[in-house]
Amino acid sequence: MSKDQKPFWETKSLDEMSQKEWESLCDGCGLCCLTKLQDDETDEIVYTSVVCHYSDLQTGACKDYENRSVNVPTCVQLTKERVAEFDWLPDTCAYRMIYRGQGLADWHPLVSGTHCSLNKAHVGLSSIPVVVDCPGIDYEDFIIDKP
Repeated sequence: MSKDQKPFWETKSLDEMSQKEWESLCDGCGLCCLTKLQDDETDEIVYTSVVCHYSDLQTGACKDYENRSVNVPTCVQLTKERVAEFDWLPDTCAYRMIYRGQGLADWHPLVSGTHCSLNKAHVGLSSIPVVVDCPGIDYEDFIIDKP
């Protein structure tokens, strides 16, 4: 890409992006894989520090991304069509940032050129103490502020 050519995330809407471009927006933080609880009466969503056991705690990636919805039926697939519903994602999430017209953070791998920038910026699963999900865990014991 030449210096005067802008990156795709600055020139295209989410709807205009190819599937490959859409997928590349994911910074790999893994915060979307934290277990969240929703209040039945208020619909408020709160985060826990409990992460799916398919989450790679070092990379933030899913260990079986292709089968994530089969392995974890409650896993929400992030799609262009549903981006407006993603308000439960962290404010640092690239999908939310682009949707709101904010661009990408300096530490985002598409901007920085490296995935190491997440750790340096203290963003993602590696920046919080997480607990891997297991049978019998009481999620309410692990409620945290929205990352």
